[in-house]
Amino acid sequence: MIFSSIPFLYYFLPAVILLYFIVPKKMANSVLLLASLFFYGYGEPKMLPVMIMTIIAAWSLGLAIPKHKNCFYLSAAICLGLLVWFKGGFAGNALPAGISFYTFQILSYTIDLRREHIKPQKSLRDFAMYVSLFPQLIAGPIVVYSTVEDSLDPLKRKTTAEDLYEGSCRFVFGLAKKVLLANNLGQFVSIFQNTAADDRSVVFYWAYALAFSMQIYFDFSGYSDMAIGLGRIFGFSFPENFNYPFISKSITEFWRRWHMTLGGWFREYVYIPLGGNRVSRGRWIFNIFVVWALTGLWHGVQWTFLTWGLYFGILLMAEKLWLGRLLDKLPTWAQHLYTVILVVFSMVLFNADTIGDAAACIGAMLGLAGLGTGTGIPFAGALGSYYIKSFGTLFVVSIVASTPICRKLSQFKYANELKPVLVIVLLLLVTAYLVDGSYNPFLYFRF
Repeated sequence: MIFSSIPFLYYFLPAVILLYFIVPKKMANSVLLLASLFFYGYGEPKMLPVMIMTIIAAWSLGLAIPKHKNCFYLSAAICLGLLVWFKGGFAGNALPAGISFYTFQILSYTIDLRREHIKPQKSLRDFAMYVSLFPQLIAGPIVVYSTVEDSLDPLKRKTTAEDLYEGSCRFVFGLAKKVLLANNLGQFVSIFQNTAADDRSVVFYWAYALAFSMQIYFDFSGYSDMAIGLGRIFGFSFPENFNYPFISKSITEFWRRWHMTLGGWFREYVYIPLGGNRVSRGRWIFNIFVVWALTGLWHGVQWTFLTWGLYFGILLMAEKLWLGRLLDKLPTWAQHLYTVILVVFSMVLFNADTIGDAAACIGAMLGLAGLGTGTGIPFAGALGSYYIKSFGTLFVVSIVASTPICRKLSQFKYANELKPVLVIVLLLLVTAYLVDGSYNPFLYFRF
């Protein structure tokens, strides 16, 4: 089950919200746990036992860690072993949805227990709810245990009328980003991928790369918005995951704005324990490469993901050593252009099946395809131009929506009065789109 579906929007979610608020508060966690297990089992019935057994093992070992530190290593080995087993392809095509997210949440809990930053969660029900909580189970944001520890007590957790309203609005805005923008951008990507190579042009390649970059942004950030909104409805405060990354003026800034909970997790649990930047230059470079190799492999044990991670590691290291000083001397527009181009190249690599495919696509974007063979790729073509014009409005709206312009519009007079009207209109549009059975992929299911 995914958020952007009729069963979730009009059957599952209303039923859960109604039940959650009518039962006694001490039963609220039981409602959320059962709803979360149903939510996961609805789409991944064969993988539900994997998650349940992982939760039970982590909870049991967590109770023992304060007195028996070696239990930490066993718990960590179970989580990391699951990631390697499933994401490394050892289980064939089987891949539990959201495994990268819920194993990292368990790892943060286990590590913080080892550090004695938190106390063990004595309630299996509450721990299981923390790990499996359906709003952020499939696509994050990654919620570190310490940030929601107090909220796990149903008697301490509360939802105000403002939480209900703002949480609902945040959910619908995220839903609209996913369904109205990401899904339609995905259609353009699909059209390009199904177009014969002879009908592609340099401009068409660039349009594809830009479309996919924005598709994955609106897909992932849309889900994060929905998760944050749902969390607020149920009394949780989840961390922000995106902050308009495409307005960045450097790759360093981009990664402070993109998938912030993943970056924060690696910084807290890998980079700093390795010594961060308070070590010799050689060791610091090693730390950078370890973190970004792991960031790439977190997405999947494939050469494309590893290369993608190392690509960013090299760029970030270059900016810290010398490139950043050069960027500061450039006009702001040039800094933005530099960042967007390098990010778009990275997304081509991220979406490619092989490094060779990515190299061929980037080469085509640079007009190098067929160079020296007399069969060079044209700069523009009739078919590419047709599709770009057809999706032109979508591109413009998506570019505008990826900037803080919409946030600034909310500060205008009467914006608060118009907000509920906009939410209703967006929900109706999304519903019509979903009822129509249109293209509705979810990119982050594979993570």
